[in-house]
Amino acid sequence: MAAKGQGDLLLQLDHAKTQLYHIKAVIISGMGFFTDAYDLFCISLVTKLLGRIYYQVEGSPKPGILPPNVAAAVNGVALCGTLAGQLFFGWLGDKIGRKSVYGITLMLMIISSIGSGLSFGSSPKAVMATLCFFRFWLGFGIGGDYPLSATIMAEYSNKKTRGAFIAAVFAMQGFGILAGGIVAMGVSATFHAVYKTPAYSVDPIGSTGPQADYVWRLILMLGALPAALTYYSRMKMPETPRYTALVAKNAEKASQDMSKVMGMEVESQKEIGEEKVIHERNSFGLLSREFLRRHGLHLLGTASTWFLLDIAYYSQNLFQKDIFSAVGWLPRANTMNAMEELFKIARAQFLIALCGTVPGYWVTVFLIDHIGRFTIQLIGFFFMTVFMFVLAIPYHHWTLKENNIGFIVIYGLTFFFANFGPNSTTFIVPAEIFPARFRSTCHGISAAAGKAGAIIGSFGFLYAAQNQDKSKVDPGYPAGIGMKNALMVLGMVNVFGFLLTFLVPEPKGRSLEEVSGENEEVDRAHPTGAEATSV
Repeated sequence: MAAKGQGDLLLQLDHAKTQLYHIKAVIISGMGFFTDAYDLFCISLVTKLLGRIYYQVEGSPKPGILPPNVAAAVNGVALCGTLAGQLFFGWLGDKIGRKSVYGITLMLMIISSIGSGLSFGSSPKAVMATLCFFRFWLGFGIGGDYPLSATIMAEYSNKKTRGAFIAAVFAMQGFGILAGGIVAMGVSATFHAVYKTPAYSVDPIGSTGPQADYVWRLILMLGALPAALTYYSRMKMPETPRYTALVAKNAEKASQDMSKVMGMEVESQKEIGEEKVIHERNSFGLLSREFLRRHGLHLLGTASTWFLLDIAYYSQNLFQKDIFSAVGWLPRANTMNAMEELFKIARAQFLIALCGTVPGYWVTVFLIDHIGRFTIQLIGFFFMTVFMFVLAIPYHHWTLKENNIGFIVIYGLTFFFANFGPNSTTFIVPAEIFPARFRSTCHGISAAAGKAGAIIGSFGFLYAAQNQDKSKVDPGYPAGIGMKNALMVLGMVNVFGFLLTFLVPEPKGRSLEEVSGENEEVDRAHPTGAEATSV
């Protein structure tokens, strides 16, 4: 807090009742995460279809699959774009304001989603290259939404329900996953009903059909629709009062914005002369010695836990279909045509999301301001570790047909405790524990560390989970360590995540200024006793 006038303003914000505007802000801010989850869900389905369409080998007993380098590029390029977007827009959000760049991220998502579906070319290689180009920029836009949405929601919320509101923004991913499943099942079922095609074992070429090329394009392009519907509302959002007051140093404008959007009378605050003195005394820079003394361990904690979480989470998420096939929950690919395979993979992933992933998000929303971020993160990492080892140690047991349902239940529980756990809290906490002038940047750094973990998880798991017997690996892949050992590695990753959680403070029930140390800055600037507003 920079001055008494600003302190009064932010005190009112911390004690403001929940308004309709908060609910609108959750929906508007959450659309980026809806698009993110929709795309992540759908691309894992689309890769199977792309293999059949563009990489079919004549005379092969199995349908075509994407070559390892192509599969890694299609799955990983959006994650690379997301990492870059998190760093760039996180920094930009602190430099010129959250609102100023908020519409750009959504527009990038809309254009890139449509562009992904329009990826044409004269050869499979050209189609994949075009798809990867648009997926990078889709990721870049999604990446920007991480620090901006979290920071905007944190800075508009009162201290009592702040965790629930930020968690609700992130929980929009759950609706994106469900929407992706519904769209994929609906489109594939419609095309299957209209264009009858035989199983691959009956007619390898005819089992895919020329219409299949429209299916994946349509699924990807429909991801732009929710983002487009909220673009106007996002552009109308004002700057957050905390940024305007603490970073832009315009408490009067912050008061006006609060009055306008939150339906509450806020007395207009004028800047006072002490502000300049306080600012000069506390103008340490990002990653300076003073920053590292105050917040270095916090940044290490938020970045490292997000990094480790995403190694485990994305390796599971992107390759659900491979895990389902490995335990026999999906029929062999050559017994189905392209639309049947797409439908059945979508249905399997939809059910896991409905029963495990989505409930985890909303349990977090309801409990986070009661039991705290720290406790939820420890619970999540602990049970993710337990369930990973339960799956890995007796892995052969789970591959037997009579035990497949048990495998799916435990696998679903790992997703539940990821979302009622570190997948939610690693997003929430970086938006709460850093000073306003670094908040978006530090969130972007933490999120980018997470995406680095996601890239490792995605690329590494693709190779690591291959069978140890070279005669049983997918075409083009070297022998791996096998699914059992891969799950053991993921279990150990979760153990380290549990331990590093102890570096992260608990922000529950405290104002952003208190938890970030900005109240201390006021005390330092007023050694004779002028009080900071601690709430």
